[in-house]
Amino acid sequence: MNKLTLPGDPPGGARAVGVWSIGVAVYFVAVIFRTSLGVAGLDAADRFHVNASALSTFSILQLLVYAGMQIPVGLMVDRLGTKKVLALGTVLFTIGQLGFAFSPSYGTALASRALLGCGDAMTFISVLRLGTRWFPVRRGPMVAQLAALVGMAGNLISTLVLARLLHSVGWTQAFAGSALAGVVVLVLTLLFLKDHPEGHEPAPSPHQGSAYVRRQIAEAWREPGTRLGMWVHFTTQFPAMVFLLLWGLPFLVEAEGLSRATAGELLTLVVLSNMVVGLVYGQIIARHHAARLPLALGTVGATALLWAATQAYPGAHAPMWLLIVLCAVLGACGPASMIGFDFARPANPPERQGTASGITNMGGFIASMTTLLAIGVLLDATGDDYTVAFSAVFVLQAIGLSQILRLRGRAARRERERLVASRVETVHVPA
Repeated sequence: MNKLTLPGDPPGGARAVGVWSIGVAVYFVAVIFRTSLGVAGLDAADRFHVNASALSTFSILQLLVYAGMQIPVGLMVDRLGTKKVLALGTVLFTIGQLGFAFSPSYGTALASRALLGCGDAMTFISVLRLGTRWFPVRRGPMVAQLAALVGMAGNLISTLVLARLLHSVGWTQAFAGSALAGVVVLVLTLLFLKDHPEGHEPAPSPHQGSAYVRRQIAEAWREPGTRLGMWVHFTTQFPAMVFLLLWGLPFLVEAEGLSRATAGELLTLVVLSNMVVGLVYGQIIARHHAARLPLALGTVGATALLWAATQAYPGAHAPMWLLIVLCAVLGACGPASMIGFDFARPANPPERQGTASGITNMGGFIASMTTLLAIGVLLDATGDDYTVAFSAVFVLQAIGLSQILRLRGRAARRERERLVASRVETVHVPA
């Protein structure tokens, strides 16, 4: 294991866990709100009288706002700190969830999801930054995977709890009631969250308006590790995101002939698999840094293989065992996407972590947004032929894979150079 310790490394400990847990709780609630449409897709289509393309627009707009906000949010986190950005994000996604509960029309519902996406965009990068400020650098991969795992627990709440509320108390009560969780985490953030431990304040950096913004973005993008991280995130995250966020339930019910209850159980399996695989991937990468790329590429290959097997199955419906394996493998997509941050993190200094994380985080959401749109358009064009519509997954995977293979060598060389430089610096730090 690489027990790398850098000068000024945060101490971690119980207080770090407590403060970090508040940030993770905000992310947990944001994921509940983000994925709430995944269990309400068919209900939304009936409520707002829309077709597949219009239904996909809900998630596409939400992800478009999310992806477009990643670099601005990264810059905000680097400049304003975690607490202010998380508090603002919580206010926005809570208002968005409330607006969605009471929306009388398709247009107002779209606006509410856009506002929700804006607030949601401010959470995960802030939590990543909080982890780097409160925990030693060697804990980075595991801390990031744990944050993602808690986020998937939010997805589990959507799948199990919100879905039942939706069908027992109705649309407005379910969505409005869930918005109360946003109020709770906002209060916790304002009262107890701190950007960094005492004595570990970041070095002041000059902020010179647009010049600072351009420099931050250009320097982060110049690093091959940042770009590799973005393409790893792009290629690995979107199959599960598309499945959970919108199209999984309609596919399982309409194309595979399952009941809503059974389809919900398979969506739950994706989430549970994600949580288990996240722990495994985090431990492996913490112990064997070189395992990052093999894990990412292996996940892409397994996902493509299971998608192809499900779509090409000769019977009218794929057998249950194959759908179970597909959902279990889709659960690895989220943890694999976190590996992208493990490429971007060592490629950038602390004062640029937010910006670099924002660039990385754009990848998967751009891919998800593109695939959501493509599936919706293809479903309408082919009369709900899911085999044709889901072929969009392979196109996006091929694009991302080509970029990963192109950048991997340069990123590895640059990372070795930075590691050598950091070790030299550590040796020369006075006792």
